Amino acid sequence: MASDVEPLVLKSPTLRWIEHRLPIIGFGYRHLVAYQTPRNLNYWWNFGSLAGICLMLQIVTGVVLAMHYTPHVAHAFDSVEHIMRDVNWGWLLRYAHANGASMFFLVVYIHIFRGLYYGSYKAPRELLWMLGVVILFLMMATAFMGYVLPWGQMSFWAATVITNLFSAIPLVGESIVTWLWGGFSVDNPTLQRFFSLHYLLPFVIVGVVFLHLVALHTHGSNNPVGIDLTKKDKIPFHPYYTVKDMFGLAVFLLVFAGFVFFAPNVLGHPDNYIPANPLVTPPHIVPEWYFLPFYAILRAITFDIFWIIPAKLGGVIAMFAAVGVLFFLPWLDTSKVRSARYRPIYRIFFWLLVVDCFILGYVGAHPPEGFLVTLGLIATIWYFAHFLIILPILGKLERPLPVPESLSTPVLGRGMAPAPAE
Repeated sequence: MASDVEPLVLKSPTLRWIEHRLPIIGFGYRHLVAYQTPRNLNYWWNFGSLAGICLMLQIVTGVVLAMHYTPHVAHAFDSVEHIMRDVNWGWLLRYAHANGASMFFLVVYIHIFRGLYYGSYKAPRELLWMLGVVILFLMMATAFMGYVLPWGQMSFWAATVITNLFSAIPLVGESIVTWLWGGFSVDNPTLQRFFSLHYLLPFVIVGVVFLHLVALHTHGSNNPVGIDLTKKDKIPFHPYYTVKDMFGLAVFLLVFAGFVFFAPNVLGHPDNYIPANPLVTPPHIVPEWYFLPFYAILRAITFDIFWIIPAKLGGVIAMFAAVGVLFFLPWLDTSKVRSARYRPIYRIFFWLLVVDCFILGYVGAHPPEGFLVTLGLIATIWYFAHFLIILPILGKLERPLPVPESLSTPVLGRGMAPAPAE
């Protein structure tokens, strides 16, 4: 990629002096200005940069909120109310941080499904994809710990229920739960540990994001056609995609502002405005919306697996495997064709997966009663079948449409040859 970038020429002697000793100007020029990108990227590629902006927003608002938050069970709930009522612009910081988490997950989920549709996880971008899955794991851990910090009813009981799941791990489960709690129940040591880790993990995410970008710039971005590009198929990142990203950012900020100013609590749970009470259990314990599909998978396993794995442990394994299976996706999908544009059968199964995830989210948001229990199990089986059964078989049997040799081929209509069945 470096050979495609024109060298930077600095006219200022001062800038040349700095660049010779600390080449940060040239680094920024190579990776933010002259970096060569496919000339056919659509607006689905905006969500990568939007995810980075969401991360920075969460860090900035989180650092300021930490200045006024008290991580103690006797004061945590009141300190949040203090932020909302007494701190200058505290309500804006708190609502921006709370809704920013939802926007962050929304953007990342769209980013992931875009990668699934266009095959961005395939060679030579396997490590790029795997680093993205690591980022998702870290985001989930950070968000869960942050959900506990307001110390409302839903915060307390979500922490109690989710951390108790680790007790299902044979031999070491109880020790893990005791370590997480810092004692024998969810109490002040738990809150302090979660606050410390919630503050730390975003900076760990920044480090993994840096590696993610290094992997991205090593082999370049994938593109909607899903083919390897020549130099004539690329354009500089600036100004073409900086302008496009700015437009996407403007639209995103309008949506984000709509939630912050007009519906700041619509994505939260009203029980979290009640101080935590260990003696009163909420009628229905639910996590934030972005965890609902995984929560549904956790609850779907109500039976012992092969009479060996207890139902509780099976649910925990399934919940973590729902994300972990993405780590192996580059090898589970056996098709050589990247983009779903040229895989008509895969395209059908992709949209079935999207519908399945919405069904899991719906099931996770409601009590496990009646038909929803069966529906959750069916949706869970389909989710894992998509990755573990359908993709490996489909890659061998599906006959893709003819794949163009270059980006100019779809327009000029030359050089198209039928792709053989895998």
